Amino acid sequence: MDTRRLLLTSATLFATTGLLLGSFGCSSGTTSSPSPSRTVSTSAQGKVQGEDRAALAPYYTQKLSWRACGVPGFECSTMKVPLDYAKPGDGNVGSGDIKLAVSRKKATGPGKRIGSLLVNPGGPGGSAIGYLQAYAALGYPAPVRARYDMVAVDPRGVARSEPVECLTGPEMDAHTQVDQTPDDAAEIARLSTAYDTFAAGCEQRSKRVLPHVSTVEAARDMDVLREILGDEKLQYVGASYGTFLGATYAELFPDRTGRLVLDGAMDPSLASRDMNRDQTAGFETAFQSFAADCVKRQTCPLGTGTPAQAATRLKELFAALDAKPVPTRDKSRPLGEALATTGVIAAMYDEGAWPQLSAALTAAQGGNGNGLLALADSYYERDSHGKYANLMYANTAVNCLDLPPAFTSPADVKSALPSFEKASPVFGEGLAWASLNCASWPVEATGKPHRIEAKGAAPIVVVGTTRDPATPYKWAKALAGQLATGTLLSYDGDGHTAYGRGSDCIDTTINTYLLEGTPPKEGKQCS
Repeated sequence: MDTRRLLLTSATLFATTGLLLGSFGCSSGTTSSPSPSRTVSTSAQGKVQGEDRAALAPYYTQKLSWRACGVPGFECSTMKVPLDYAKPGDGNVGSGDIKLAVSRKKATGPGKRIGSLLVNPGGPGGSAIGYLQAYAALGYPAPVRARYDMVAVDPRGVARSEPVECLTGPEMDAHTQVDQTPDDAAEIARLSTAYDTFAAGCEQRSKRVLPHVSTVEAARDMDVLREILGDEKLQYVGASYGTFLGATYAELFPDRTGRLVLDGAMDPSLASRDMNRDQTAGFETAFQSFAADCVKRQTCPLGTGTPAQAATRLKELFAALDAKPVPTRDKSRPLGEALATTGVIAAMYDEGAWPQLSAALTAAQGGNGNGLLALADSYYERDSHGKYANLMYANTAVNCLDLPPAFTSPADVKSALPSFEKASPVFGEGLAWASLNCASWPVEATGKPHRIEAKGAAPIVVVGTTRDPATPYKWAKALAGQLATGTLLSYDGDGHTAYGRGSDCIDTTINTYLLEGTPPKEGKQCS
């Protein structure tokens, strides 16, 4: 399980792998003690607000050439942005510029077109274009699609936009099987070496872009796209990590911020180690909800006792797979503890995946690892030919740039293990060790934990789900409290994110905001 703040909306990964469930992701974090709050520096704000506009004019004034692409009804194009906003080029893609892929589906009517609605599914590393074409432009409520052009840009380093690459398919296969609950010094050394190898591969294959895939830079790219599209304000729906991207945009460009929906929100004031520990507790909450449902059923593979007993049985299964992996249809990838844990975590993202998880656990207990392997493969975006999307590579690259590493040595992890295991007896150990993966990253982090207030922005709707595994509900409360114009909309339910997942109350409230600009009353709750 290689996880560090992989946060995706619950329609993304399963949709892209052909499964009929929601997507998932998980996290590993940074720093043990709270960091002081901060806002964007004065110099950074000065550049964003105007002093570099002349140098950026070739980007803001470019014209996109649209062409039909992919699914019928969609158009695609590419836009140019500076590789480094501190040193913009002349608008010609070369050593100083990069190209980003953009897609849209025009408003269908009836009703007057409002403008463009930019969507992002999270990750970091999730393909916004893949999400748009597979789900958003078809699955978003019809009244929204009628009056907005649905638009997506793959962020820099992601999918179709100068993707970060790190390992070959076989190398990634080996990486995903490394034991992340090491029992001795030799296993700790192997895990550390795996992270070193991953980082070295990223540097070797993607050295040019690695220093320039931060969330701040991606937010600045969105502002270029906003102006190219002819929109005075950015209208945006961001899910999961996409909430951090949207909040960052509002922080940089409050006067250009329109109707923002931040669904499954992150708390930007948290250091990564604290973030990962919170998320570890979130996965425990989700597992307890799954277990409580499972043990009511005679077919539950974890027994018919209590959720605590179910957790013990799952840990026993993980221990058995650690000692002796079971075969799968892929002889080179037997199901060991690492892949099995990833498969279970994957299914925590959507309660619709619980029946599939139960069947997969039953099969694994019987010596057949195919079900859990399929869930793990969907998490990693691995296809049947052994090819991985760049999701995990971009995810690590962005996270390691956005925040300092959670741990810099195995000794740091060991000292934090008790707190992680307290947060989750089932997943705590593995998620703590997963937080070591930025320790040897070749590029120093440029971001720090900080509060985002975005003073001067239009009203922003922050959505939180009470039993969300990947973005705990308290994060949504925290972000809504930080934002000067934030309003919290709560969903009492399971799974990751809320919009478009079956709650008429949530959907109606968000639709009203997107179509009329009227945010919900503070404290509104849906179920």
